[in-house]
Amino acid sequence: MARAERLIVGISGASGVVYGVRALELLREAGVETHLVMSKSAELTLAYETRLKLKAVHALASKVYRQEDIGAAIASGSFPILGMLVAPCSIRSLAEIATGVTSTLLTRAADVTLKERRRLVLMVRETPLHLGHLRAMTAVTEIGAIVMPPVPAFYARPASVADIVTQSVGRALDLFGFELGAVKRWSGKPSQS
Repeated sequence: MARAERLIVGISGASGVVYGVRALELLREAGVETHLVMSKSAELTLAYETRLKLKAVHALASKVYRQEDIGAAIASGSFPILGMLVAPCSIRSLAEIATGVTSTLLTRAADVTLKERRRLVLMVRETPLHLGHLRAMTAVTEIGAIVMPPVPAFYARPASVADIVTQSVGRALDLFGFELGAVKRWSGKPSQS
């Protein structure tokens, strides 16, 4: 079976909506088909944290789904995808995914990704963490997801917030096997720049 060059991108309502937007940009540049679902909270966060319009973010995706569209293609395991990235991933979304008790298309698509044994990467955005958060992260990891908080890689010597975002998103997309040229790789030696 050929590898599906198709990825679901979920954007939940945690701070850091730029992570999901940057993922869409990088995947579009690479010619990867993207299927976007944003929570209502993510739409609000977009307005608070950026100057982007929702229509502009939707235009970055190959296909966009409404959060309420539980009958969407991405809600079925028979829809072939490589996996799903949730960037950022709120604690609420994480908890729904960890328990399998899903209430939205975003968390349903993540649940389907796991049940089909496909890669699910959750860029969890919360700090500090209490024991309930940590237990949910453990639970979701035990059922096959990868929890990847967007932690800055300062060895890459970022010159801007955009550099930090791109490095974090690029590393998350590495987990799906994409080499997008966006990541500054550690060479074992200090950077000479």
